[in-house]
Amino acid sequence: MNWFNRYPDLASWLLRLILGLTFACHWGQSLFAEEYKDFGKDRLNNSPRHGEWVDIKSGDRTIKAFVVYPERKDKAPAVLLIQEIFGLTDWLRSMCDELAENGVIAIAPDFLNGQKFEDADSASKAVSAVTQDQVKAVLDATADYALKIPACNGTLAVCGFCRGGGWAFAYANENPKLKAAYSFYGTAPDEASKVANIACPVYGFYGENDERVNATIPKAEELMKAAGKKYEPVIYKGAGHGFMRSGEPSNPAVREGDKKARDEAWARWKTLLKQLP
Repeated sequence: MNWFNRYPDLASWLLRLILGLTFACHWGQSLFAEEYKDFGKDRLNNSPRHGEWVDIKSGDRTIKAFVVYPERKDKAPAVLLIQEIFGLTDWLRSMCDELAENGVIAIAPDFLNGQKFEDADSASKAVSAVTQDQVKAVLDATADYALKIPACNGTLAVCGFCRGGGWAFAYANENPKLKAAYSFYGTAPDEASKVANIACPVYGFYGENDERVNATIPKAEELMKAAGKKYEPVIYKGAGHGFMRSGEPSNPAVREGDKKARDEAWARWKTLLKQLP
């Protein structure tokens, strides 16, 4: 007698299990692939705000940067945006637009000369090749450009996401002209020399399920307090690393916990942006 005919209930259960596992594996791989796909063009295409690519001289190099201007009758602060490991993506450009919607000039330099990535491994290798000297040179050139924009009121801030979040924190120690730094799930400084020159408040935005990054927060708090600096980290419950991207409603693989954290982070960020002089 056929085994499947002899034990029909068990056979049926095994078949359901196999199909379920097959579906889960396929769906899980699809989500993993979707997580890194670029999105954000719809916001850019439908935005009433003016966005443009500009050329900025940085030493012997000319770098590209994307700028979006707010719609307001007076001059505005400028905020430098530092990309994630995936490059200056449509999503990051859409963040420029979202910042401009909240009243600031948003400018994002391209550290990777137009390269964009959909897998984390290739992206990480490319970004890791960018030296700290190059990071500083690009941000210095972009900061100088931003402050000379006729519509800028002379106030400058910086924000960054993922690797860029760590760069934003580090750049606060390099540029005394900054009025604020917003570090989104980037690793924090681990030495006194890396915070000694910070002249502005640093605001941290972190996901609860991101211990790799969060483990660096206590040391930074200790260093910033000892140096008499202002550091306000907030950890958003239920969020993972990269929640500003993965919680974006237009993301095809949006995560509910990250969406809630993104909403809460934006509410806080909007309040902080209004405090810029």
